[in-house]
Amino acid sequence: MSNGVVSGNPDPISTDSLKVFIGYDPKEDLAYEVCNYSLSKRASIPIHVSAIKQGELRQKGVYWRERGKLESTEFSFSRFLTPYLADYKGWAMFVDCDFLYLDDIKKLADLVDDKYAIMCVQHDYTPKETTKMDGAVQTVYPRKNWSSMVLYNCGHPKNRVLTPEVVNKETGAFLHRFQWLDDDEIGEIPFVWNFLVGHNKVVEGDESTFPKAIHYTLGGPWFEQYKDCEFGDLWLSELDEYRKDSLKKAES
Repeated sequence: MSNGVVSGNPDPISTDSLKVFIGYDPKEDLAYEVCNYSLSKRASIPIHVSAIKQGELRQKGVYWRERGKLESTEFSFSRFLTPYLADYKGWAMFVDCDFLYLDDIKKLADLVDDKYAIMCVQHDYTPKETTKMDGAVQTVYPRKNWSSMVLYNCGHPKNRVLTPEVVNKETGAFLHRFQWLDDDEIGEIPFVWNFLVGHNKVVEGDESTFPKAIHYTLGGPWFEQYKDCEFGDLWLSELDEYRKDSLKKAES
């Protein structure tokens, strides 16, 4: 591909590409495919996309913790293996599968600053709903949604804490609140790169509020009950384009 996208390739990752790990859950397979497609087709820099699949990680012996009742997806904790999966080298991004990218990931990559261990959108978010997606319990905790899209400076010494042993035993509070880091080691990214549907708002005429990556955190159009959600039409349009493109490739 002209943009250098490599998707799902198990081979070693080149140092000149951005490593992207997308959380995968079988019940949100379409969400994963559309997220990957929307991200990859707009990328003007080489990227290497991999799915974080719990089943594969269990087979490899790097993930073994039991799934808790409050884990709404299969990647609730496996996401924190990102630095390990990137061999603790370079920068890598983890993102939930319920994202739709509307802009070039290069613009996000240009924001990285090596003085930080991680960078993310620092939401002040307390959901009003008690359930999300397909009836999953909506939990409320400090730094809610910060871990849903994270740029990891994988070579930062502090991120070496994130070994399989730690990811499999530590609490949700330790991991999702980034308690292995000091506050000044967490860099901030503009909210438009993790635009929460139902929370963040577009201000007419203010381009700084226009979403670059939409996060359907409460559930997206791949679930029947959310097919009419805000920005749902954009996701459905992307799905249609993804299907047409996949069909064209299959026929060629």
